[in-house]
Amino acid sequence: MIGIVGAMDSEVDGIFAAMTSKEKVSVNNLVFYKGRLFEKDAVIVKCGVGKVNAALCAQLMILKFGVKKIINTGIAGAVGSGLKIYDFVVSTSAVYHDCDVQFFGYKAGQVPGMPETFSADEAMVRAALGAFERTSLAENHRIVSGLIASGDQFIAGKEKKDFIDATFHPQCVEMEGCAIAHTCFVSNVPFVIIRCMSDTADDSVRETYSEDTAAKLSCDFLMEVVKSL
Repeated sequence: MIGIVGAMDSEVDGIFAAMTSKEKVSVNNLVFYKGRLFEKDAVIVKCGVGKVNAALCAQLMILKFGVKKIINTGIAGAVGSGLKIYDFVVSTSAVYHDCDVQFFGYKAGQVPGMPETFSADEAMVRAALGAFERTSLAENHRIVSGLIASGDQFIAGKEKKDFIDATFHPQCVEMEGCAIAHTCFVSNVPFVIIRCMSDTADDSVRETYSEDTAAKLSCDFLMEVVKSL
């Protein structure tokens, strides 16, 4: 069974609509939809914004529904060189950009007792990259793979973006992916994060932020990835 986690309605509505044989399951004030997605068993949830919400939903998916792999879908702020709005990033790994216990000898972003970064499943990364090349998205947009940085902050200023870029060199920033990656690491469940760029995480956000379109593109692409898994 595939678990799909998005933070906002706009990031999962299109996937809900495509699901068949849907069963609504409420767990601890959270609503999960279990059913079929392109002839595959799947469970989908809107987790809400932020790391704790994301980790809770990922863990419930693993324990309650027995998912064998998890995809985190949604939007993000572009950091990597040349990335533009509506381009895509697929995680090779994830890190917390707002965790700092370097005083005790850990790397920036590293949680004590955990690896420096959480590695995505290589087969899922390849599937996502391959699926992109088979879609019309490839005609006008780019996809890159690399590090994704997560934190409980919406990055909308050059100073903070430059700090994250200089410290971690991620392709993009968002607010849930690394918490899902952390949960999957502890539970030995393969994962990948797939994000469509909604902005460039800097002072231009107020004028350029494109949640709805980026979220729809993310949904559309996610469904192509599911077909290839």
